[in-house]
Amino acid sequence: MQKVSQRPETIAAIATPHGQGGIGVVRLSGSDLASVAAQLLGKVPEPRRATYASFLDSHGQAMDQGIALFFPAPHSYTGEDVLELQGHGGTAILQMVLQRCLELGARLAQPGEFTQRAFLNNKLDLAQAESVADLIAATTSQAARSAMRSLQGDFSRAVHRLVDELILLRMLVEAMLDFPEEEIDVPDTMQRDTRLSVLLTELEKILSLAKQGSLLREGAHIVLVGQPNVGKSSLLNRLSGGDIALVSEFPGTTRDLISQSIQISGVPLHIIDTAGLREAEDTVERMGIARTYGAVNKADAILVLMDASRGKTDPDQKILDELPLEIPRLYIFNKIDLLARPGFMEEHCGECHIYLSAKTGEGIDYLHHKLLSLLGWHQESGIYMARERHVQALMSSKNHLQRAAGEIVRPELCAEELRLAQESLNSITGEFSADDLLGEIFGRFCIGK
Repeated sequence: MQKVSQRPETIAAIATPHGQGGIGVVRLSGSDLASVAAQLLGKVPEPRRATYASFLDSHGQAMDQGIALFFPAPHSYTGEDVLELQGHGGTAILQMVLQRCLELGARLAQPGEFTQRAFLNNKLDLAQAESVADLIAATTSQAARSAMRSLQGDFSRAVHRLVDELILLRMLVEAMLDFPEEEIDVPDTMQRDTRLSVLLTELEKILSLAKQGSLLREGAHIVLVGQPNVGKSSLLNRLSGGDIALVSEFPGTTRDLISQSIQISGVPLHIIDTAGLREAEDTVERMGIARTYGAVNKADAILVLMDASRGKTDPDQKILDELPLEIPRLYIFNKIDLLARPGFMEEHCGECHIYLSAKTGEGIDYLHHKLLSLLGWHQESGIYMARERHVQALMSSKNHLQRAAGEIVRPELCAEELRLAQESLNSITGEFSADDLLGEIFGRFCIGK
């Protein structure tokens, strides 16, 4: 989709969260906001300087007093004239100021419309625009830092470098295709093959960093399963650091799913405690067990809990036989405190067995480390706050490059695969994006951003 510049409507919105606060912000963006400022403030603020002013109603009476900031186009967040009014954070006051802006010709902004205009006016590319929402929604310091790197353009520059290299490769392949009667020198084919190999290597590095960022952004869903009374609720409480789930010596205490979000090394994880799996004794327990299997099928990883004093029993094996094979799992042997044994971890027939005590915390560090490893997390510098669509686009580009390598002796097919690879990369930064994709992306923003 080609970005266009046209005389925009003026939009306005409250840019601070709902509810009372010490400061509230009303933001406007559009053209010729100097005239709006003159009516609203009785003067036009000096550009890019904080100006103390009264916010005036239609009768010239002060509704509020605060700071006005005026950013004339194109030197603003949206690339248009931007006026920001910072007043008191009362709900009624903010609504009065917003209503006055609407009286002066503005319309209420749609979710994410300010950032969408920044994208359309070439102030941000699409990956940077998405990182604004990711920065706001970041739940860990690690996620916030990664989102800030993407907002500053690190991810976009990496993608643009790939595109530039891909364009050079396409030029080389197209030249071979357009002039088949010319004798192709060996150095040309060697350069082509080398460029393609280097491009695949660089894309793999960026894909790895993007996958890490996607995990930081989305988190992972971890489901605890096992027989009743093996300590699933105790483990949830240990991981969360609080009494989230009821713990009882009587089997079947947990009847429904209990979810708690935690962090391990800055990575957000959503831990789900489930009903113990056994032959249900009543309708409610059957419903709980059905929900357990529903959660298991959507999980990113499964922690299978067993009693260390009993080892893996026949009922445990029956549970294991019913779990999806494609979802990675760890085998947790709980209650080692009853055996007076220290925590440890071992690999057994390709399975990772962790012995710990949810009650005392002994061995819990083994679980922390192995769980992150199971999810594919490895601490790297320069992680990009990527979304699932970014990861999919990178994987699509990688697949096309690999197919191009397989068609290297047929230049017309190789050239088409290279074109499709570039198209996938371009979708990340928004050089070619469908309108419905933009609407979906910016519609997830908050009003006023």
